[in-house]
Amino acid sequence: MAEGMASAVHVEIRQQRFSPPAELDLWRSDAAADALFLGRVRGTTIDGRVLQALEVEHYAGLCEQCIEQAAKALLSVHQADQALVLHRVGRLLPGEVIVLVAVRADRRGAALSCCSALLEALKHDAPFWKREWCEGQGTWLTSNTPR
Repeated sequence: MAEGMASAVHVEIRQQRFSPPAELDLWRSDAAADALFLGRVRGTTIDGRVLQALEVEHYAGLCEQCIEQAAKALLSVHQADQALVLHRVGRLLPGEVIVLVAVRADRRGAALSCCSALLEALKHDAPFWKREWCEGQGTWLTSNTPR
């Protein structure tokens, strides 16, 4: 993330790992409440087998635009101030951080509700494709996991 980024919405999709605490330190604001979600790659597949890796692809440009539009709309609905979304693509191993969603607001309720809604929009509306690797074979997922 760019040093001292202070825009209302910041969305990045990247291949390289990121440090959530370091990213949050760069995301400056005077807001009183932060709500965050960190998602990690599970160690098992949807059907319970041991996962070797998760491969994530996205529709570059459109994906970021979709997330940014959702974030702006949700900030308005929930009366929150800022949103930060970082999502990894490429080949990820179990336990690695795959997504960070953070929202800032003057009140905890606004921050928490907006963060939850933004995560759901990201999971269900953004054009990401995931393939689970197990025993040397990849299987494309056709749906997201439920809440």
